[in-house]
This record gives sequence, structure tokens and C-alpha cells, in this order.
Amino acid sequence: MMQRVATSSSSRTILIHGFARRSISTTGRADKAVSFFPSSKDAVSPSKTSEPFRMLMLAKPGSGKGTLSGRLMEKYDMHFLSTGDILRQHIKDKTEVGKVAEAIVAQGGLLPDDLMIKLLSSSLSSLTNKNWILDGFPRTMGQGKLLDHHLAKTSTPLSLVVHLDVPDDVILSRITDRWIHPASGRIYNYSYNRPKVEGFDDVTGEPLTRRPDDNPETFARRLKAFYESTSPLLAYYKSSPSVQLVTLSGTTSDEIWPQLDDVIKTGFRLKPKTAAKQKSSVHEAVIREAELDVGRSARDVKDNSSTSS
Repeated sequence: MMQRVATSSSSRTILIHGFARRSISTTGRADKAVSFFPSSKDAVSPSKTSEPFRMLMLAKPGSGKGTLSGRLMEKYDMHFLSTGDILRQHIKDKTEVGKVAEAIVAQGGLLPDDLMIKLLSSSLSSLTNKNWILDGFPRTMGQGKLLDHHLAKTSTPLSLVVHLDVPDDVILSRITDRWIHPASGRIYNYSYNRPKVEGFDDVTGEPLTRRPDDNPETFARRLKAFYESTSPLLAYYKSSPSVQLVTLSGTTSDEIWPQLDDVIKTGFRLKPKTAAKQKSSVHEAVIREAELDVGRSARDVKDNSSTSS
């Protein structure tokens, strides 16, 4: 079935894909998005509370994955895995993989799948009994199959795949307004989610910077790559009998967040952190991830102007 979440502007549709026959549905403000996202008469079924929650977040560049992942980490006990951050660290450290990655990413390409799995396997193995969000991989159907194979071998299957459906023109307009805090990876946008003091991070008061690849030309290349490679991946998860796919539509993270939170709360019964733990900022959560070598390292963007997020 389709669950509708009302907002102040219009009714938003959450497309939940389970195991039944699918049909096509879109929202009025997402007419430029990929057009085959199906719905199912199966809602997200509650998971066992003892089973760790493992989620993929798939979206076009600039859709707000970082912002939404940060909110999930603030509210729930989750770990964030960013392949972009892992790659940037390798590039900064001038490892063999980093040298290969730097050349490929500069052209807007993707690393060979076998190397990506090797990078991820060590990170995932340290989070076997933890809740986690994976961002940046897989990006192709082949990578999706490789990831499923790896997770099956370790008996750590995916719980949920979330696709963020944000119109292309909205993303393009926000790209030029995006600023980051290099040390923590916190993202601000002057169209929404503005810092309290213009040009400075809310938590530390340190200056904000721009990502070198936040420009229309780079965005156009990355968007083309997304449609060519990730659209088949979404079709793969749509037809998968072992994982649930949810499409959340909106134009800002503030619109999408209530939908995402509702899916997590009602579909998987994750309990929020205690009041004391919720006082921990996203900055502190990111530091914990850095200790696992999978945390944000956005400061590396300064040294690697061609690296994609």
C-alpha cells in the first residue's frame, strides 16, 4: 500500500516496496525524477528488535543524504559509513588505492567494484552487531549484487533501502548555496538549514568553506552518471525478495525527514536514544565514526578538488 504523510504544502507520498506486485506512482513536485518507482500493497513490516538495522540511502548528488543521515544518528543509535569519506582518506594518505581513485574520480568515474568491496568489508565487519547507514555504495546493479553476496556470507542482510526522490532543478539550485564545516562534515545551505551566524559553524564557531566540486558542470556529469548506473540498481532492489525499498519524495530535507523518521519508528521499531544521549551533537557522533576509520573527513575535500561526495 502507499502511506501518505501530510505536510503544510501538500500531501506527500511514501512509496513502500515489499514483495507484492508493483505499480508506478509519482508526486507532482518530483516530475523530473526517475519515473519507475513502484508501490506495493505490502507496508514495511516490523523487524525483530534484536536484529541490527542496516540501511542503504540512494539519491542523486545534493539530495540531502548527509543532512538526513546526521539526523538519524542524532536520534537513533546508528553508525554512518560513507564510501566517499573512506576514499578521500585513501587519496589524502596517497595509498595505492587512493592514487587509482584520484585519477578515476577526477573524470567522474567509479572505482572497480572489487576494490570497493575490499574497502567496505573491513569497515562492515567492525559493525556486525550495530545499526548502520551506508552511503555511496552500491551505485550500480553489479555493485548491489556484490554487496548482497558479501552481506549474505556474513549473515548481515540489509533491512531497508531508502531512495530520496528530489527534482533535478531543486538540487541544481541548492548546489551553489551549500557550505560545509571541514572538521566535522556538517552541511549548511543558504536556501534552507542556514547557520546561526552566516559563514560560521553552529557548534564550533569555525569558518565554513565551499566544496570545490559544487558547481553546475560537475553536477551535470554526476547527475548523468546517476541516471545511467543507479536507475538499474533501484530496479534491482525493487524486484528483490529479501529487502524493502522505500521512496521518499520532497524538495527539502525538512520535508523528507518526517517521512523517513516515520518509516524507521513504525516499520522497524527502533527506539530513540535516551535524553542524555540525544544531547550528543552530530559532531560527537562523527568523531566516534572516525575512530572506526569510516567517519567523516570532509576536510580532505580541500586537498582533493575532484573528489565526489
